[in-house]
Amino acid sequence: MTRKDRALIVKEILAKKYPSPPIPLDHFDNFSFLIAVLLSAQCTDERVNQVTPKLFKLAKDPLSMSKLTEKKIYSVIKPCGLGPKKSKAIRQLSKILLKEHNGRVPESFYELEKLPGVGHKTASVLMSQAFGEPAFPVDTHVHRLAQRWGLTSGKNVLQTEKDLKKIFPPENWNDLHLQFIFWGREYCQARECFGLKCRICKKLYPKRKKTFIHKKP
Repeated sequence: MTRKDRALIVKEILAKKYPSPPIPLDHFDNFSFLIAVLLSAQCTDERVNQVTPKLFKLAKDPLSMSKLTEKKIYSVIKPCGLGPKKSKAIRQLSKILLKEHNGRVPESFYELEKLPGVGHKTASVLMSQAFGEPAFPVDTHVHRLAQRWGLTSGKNVLQTEKDLKKIFPPENWNDLHLQFIFWGREYCQARECFGLKCRICKKLYPKRKKTFIHKKP
């Protein structure tokens, strides 16, 4: 079975299971979405959704957020982890949005990745889910599944992203990013499936007997 053959099977199963995957991070506009995605780094979406209502009650736009102290922001977002770094980035990017973008979240990879705390993965999520541009955000979870399913031989998330973009049509990228995440949470968890138990793993590798060993990003 070729990599493209496996990709077709994965796409069909995921599309049937999650035909219209929702965005798991609660938000009400592009700014709140940007902050939520930033906070989700090394943190669960569930935890982020518990924290953001408290933060946005204090400040729901770049202007009001820029007026908060880092200490105040940190006091709210601390449960998300990496608090000092994230609180500094949130305040700084709010100021930059006001100064350089009229308070609006920019709609390009280049401008997004210039913002403090916004890396390529975060920018990809914004471009795909907020602006509808084809992108395939790859975090450690997507990277893990892509390896288990034989869709990449990449040792890092950037190589995995390139590999996934080669074998899936651009019009499917935005949904696939979310479908991978939902399937991983529900059926192919890091410490439960091990490449042996879920329907996709068994369909792609019916003769696999040993625990799949991942290449860490």
